[in-house]
Amino acid sequence: MAGLWGRRKRERQAELDAQDADLARRAQQSLVAVDERIRTTAQELAFADAELGEKATAGVREALDAVRTHLAEAFHLHQLNHDEIPDTPEELRTRNARIVQLCEWADDLLDDRTAALEDQIARVRRAPEVLAAVRVDAQRLRERIPGARAIVARLAGRYADSALRHVARNPDEAEQVLGFAEHSADVSERRRAAGRGEEANLALEAATESVRRAEGMLDAVEDFEIEALRAESTLADVIADSRGDLVAVRDVPRTPEVTAAAARLEEALASLTPAGGRNDPFAELSRLREANGALDAAVAKARARAERPLPSPEAVRHAIDEAERQIAVARSLIDGHRGWIGADARTRLAEAMRVRDDIDRLPPVDDSRERALPMARRASELAAEALRLAQRDIDAARPRDDDWGGGWGGRRRGPSGGDIMGGIIGGALLGGLIGDLFD
Repeated sequence: MAGLWGRRKRERQAELDAQDADLARRAQQSLVAVDERIRTTAQELAFADAELGEKATAGVREALDAVRTHLAEAFHLHQLNHDEIPDTPEELRTRNARIVQLCEWADDLLDDRTAALEDQIARVRRAPEVLAAVRVDAQRLRERIPGARAIVARLAGRYADSALRHVARNPDEAEQVLGFAEHSADVSERRRAAGRGEEANLALEAATESVRRAEGMLDAVEDFEIEALRAESTLADVIADSRGDLVAVRDVPRTPEVTAAAARLEEALASLTPAGGRNDPFAELSRLREANGALDAAVAKARARAERPLPSPEAVRHAIDEAERQIAVARSLIDGHRGWIGADARTRLAEAMRVRDDIDRLPPVDDSRERALPMARRASELAAEALRLAQRDIDAARPRDDDWGGGWGGRRRGPSGGDIMGGIIGGALLGGLIGDLFD
């Protein structure tokens, strides 16, 4: 048995030694890797400073300073592992674990800070290619400008100035923007040759953005004609639909909303540009759709109202009067027996009073009657339930002939667990009758 325990102990020790050796190896490899990472990042930072400016690279510089500080601690721990002073396995294990932790933190920090600059640095290195592409694109777009001007001139004979206001000046503006793009490209090239990388990058970004904007302007001119034709086709459909709606509305109950909406739709139809005129299909389509939609909503509301007419003002007034009567009766009973009434009855009464007050807050329009009637009925139901619950509490607290058991010596329990005299005295106190009781 002793030999078995000894063998297991040796196996555990061998496993622990292997883990310590692997940890020590990881610590050494991590130190070397991070030290090389610092050197590489410092070289990249020098290049980025020259090309992007120190403001853009401030985060990387701060990260490098922090990493160097903590790596010095890691090197010191590694030195302690190899000095002449003997160390216990636990001390070596703790130091190596700390070295690995510091190196992993440093690697993660540098990854985070340098990732933001990678795209910018890559763009700087591709600056000559980007400049060449800007000039090629600018020339290609310039060749499209005469065609865009011809499109605008042709469209001006068919559509109103209001329809063309977003694209009429696009060819001229695109030409100006392309001139600015080419100028910015020249500035970027000269600034980079002069060693002023940050200014060169700003000029390069301005050039690329200007080319993109010019292309969007020219595309808008070419796309406009297609969009205008689609709008005209849709407008024809909406006109036919609107005229059909005005015919169909004659069979709908003529509420004020329907009459007003029909008048607005007729006005929108009458304001359409005559055939052969220069129209704005986008604006006309928008106005007609809005008027058509308003009429559809008014008709739907009128039909729903015809199927479910509004309650008369008299019916609403009678329901409110009934709610007020029920509330008054319940409140009178509860106020007169407050010492006997439990929480349920009081809660129903409070809710009934709240619902009744909400009726007064409804806006003074016809539709409010539809909401007021069920609210009044609800208040009546709550008050009636409060009355029923209050009567239940009173019946539970009121003594019967056999409860007195021969005079004042007999006592009966109330609804809340107290005796009947407690309920009577409580009610008297709350009712302000304590003086009269004891007189």
